[in-house]
Amino acid sequence: MSSFFDRFVTQHIKIGHLSIIYPSGRRATFGDRTGEPITLHIKDAATLWSLMLNPELAFGEAFMDGKLVVEEGDIYAFLELVFTNTSVNSLTGPARFHRWLTGLRKRFHQHNPVGRAKDNVAHHYDLDGSLYRLFLDSDSQYSCAYFEEADSSLEEAQLAKKRHLAAKLLIEPDQKVLDIGSGWGGLGLYLAEMTGAEVTGATLSQEQFAISNQRAQERNLAAQARFHLKDYRHLEEQFDRIVSVGMFEHVGVGHYDEFFSKARSLLKPDGVMVLHSIGVSDGPSHTNPWIHKYIFPGGYIPALSEVLPVIERQGLIVCDIEILRLHYAETLKAWRDRFMARREEAVGLYDERFARMWEFYLASSESAFRHQGMMVFQIQLAREQTAVPLRRDYIQEAESLLREMEVSTVAQSSRAAE
Repeated sequence: MSSFFDRFVTQHIKIGHLSIIYPSGRRATFGDRTGEPITLHIKDAATLWSLMLNPELAFGEAFMDGKLVVEEGDIYAFLELVFTNTSVNSLTGPARFHRWLTGLRKRFHQHNPVGRAKDNVAHHYDLDGSLYRLFLDSDSQYSCAYFEEADSSLEEAQLAKKRHLAAKLLIEPDQKVLDIGSGWGGLGLYLAEMTGAEVTGATLSQEQFAISNQRAQERNLAAQARFHLKDYRHLEEQFDRIVSVGMFEHVGVGHYDEFFSKARSLLKPDGVMVLHSIGVSDGPSHTNPWIHKYIFPGGYIPALSEVLPVIERQGLIVCDIEILRLHYAETLKAWRDRFMARREEAVGLYDERFARMWEFYLASSESAFRHQGMMVFQIQLAREQTAVPLRRDYIQEAESLLREMEVSTVAQSSRAAE
């Protein structure tokens, strides 16, 4: 059996230094022996079969179950080695067939009517809140940060993300702002505090709904920022500004027309919307089966070629598109470092298998952003061409003003606490 696996690995690993210890104890080495050595120990023959037949699912499961152990290096180093050598599109044999089958189920997996969408959100976002506090920044921003400088801290980069979005939204005091998929409320509270807007947040997570409103109360912003446990499709009033960060990945490709049609109806004629989402740069695909099963059921990472035609059909105007290439890789690295530093606490919250699952999730996501064509896009939308300035200078100007306001707000808070 191990000889078949030798051939499978040889087909895909050409560069690097990978050793595998088989269940029999035999050791085989692959690649050109450059770079740091990585050694895997595969514990049983059944795992070898599953790794060959459906590696996209089986590697994560084998690592979670302790049937694949990284004895030299770590799981990130192994995944980086794999992703720098090959892409999922180049898989051969039975693995290619399983990938084809997964593609056939794409629409079914991403069918997210109202009730199912709530269940899918609960699967990930209603975990024990203490888990997220192990690795997120102090504002619980669970989306791509914006690294203005290479040495920016996670806290600085997440604040810069909120500032960057606020600048693109062109918010004026007392305007009504909708945050679709409002998370733990950090962005909505920032917009309310910095711009004087009236913010409405919509989330499907019971945990996030409760925490967001609690935070608004604690910061004396409850009259300005209200968060609702509601599907965005059930909203009816119109808003001057709409923002959505890290939520579009959960919409499902079959619901894109529904999403943008509803967004257009919620946006006032002179309104502005900014959509922030993970994307892929190499064309439409399907959700990794391990991610679908264990992390984000119903999730899908779109290509811009799937999104822009729908925006056109629904009568919205694209005013600006910005691609954030490696910002999420750096965000995930910071999250992974923080998680690993407090990994034993995750084991205490759940168990060792869960901690290995989360470790694999963060490592595979970071390596995918570095080596597999994943990125983040921000699309600025409007119903009228005149809704935003003709030149992009206003973004930097608005960011400068927001920085000054942030400093002033911190100073005021310090004086109030004295």
